[in-house]
Amino acid sequence: MNEVPAVPGKKAEGHDPKGHRARLRARMLDGGADALGDHEIVEYLLMTAIPRRDVKPLARTLIQRFGGLAGVFNADRKALETHPGMGETSAAALKIVSIAARRLARAEVQDKPVLGSWQALIDYLTIDMAHLTVERVRVLYLNAQNRLIQDEHIGDGSLDEASIHPREVIRRAMELGAAAMILVHNHPSGNPEPSRADIQITNRIAEAGRLLNITVHDHVIIGRSGHVSLRSKGLI
Repeated sequence: MNEVPAVPGKKAEGHDPKGHRARLRARMLDGGADALGDHEIVEYLLMTAIPRRDVKPLARTLIQRFGGLAGVFNADRKALETHPGMGETSAAALKIVSIAARRLARAEVQDKPVLGSWQALIDYLTIDMAHLTVERVRVLYLNAQNRLIQDEHIGDGSLDEASIHPREVIRRAMELGAAAMILVHNHPSGNPEPSRADIQITNRIAEAGRLLNITVHDHVIIGRSGHVSLRSKGLI
């Protein structure tokens, strides 16, 4: 559904640049990170895309439908576009936030020793993967200084040898000249606790890597409720 246009010659409901919108802008600029509620952040972004309409009700329905601010920003583009009152322009105004957040988080882990920037890495992976609706597997290949060489998406689906082959993971490490790696995948259920298959495949890759002096530092599982490190649980 496309954005509802303003009626020519008629003042649109909620079109009050010197009132509510000005106050919202002032609170955002002067009040810091917690000055606006979640629905007000969405409202402010929608104001830029739909300038002549009261978008507060629309912001509230988006928050309600997608379960919160993170759910709105990580929602599928088509789901946003077809939400009542939305359209391509307003969906783009929301999606640009998730794109910017991913780039900012990625910048915090690039060109730095990953093991020394662990929280930045977790933040990056959480922003990028916590709200995915499919299970995604990736490998972070590292050099001898534990700096990121390649962040590689190697497949979607359950983590087992049907979707990830230990020999292929190690072969790719050798092609890249990697000295170490971190395995990563998400649980769309939201619960990051590892399954038996997660543990088994991790240890097969770690064993294959040891034969060639390629270290598996960790396997991180990302969920909406948090993350789990198999290394910290003593499972590698």
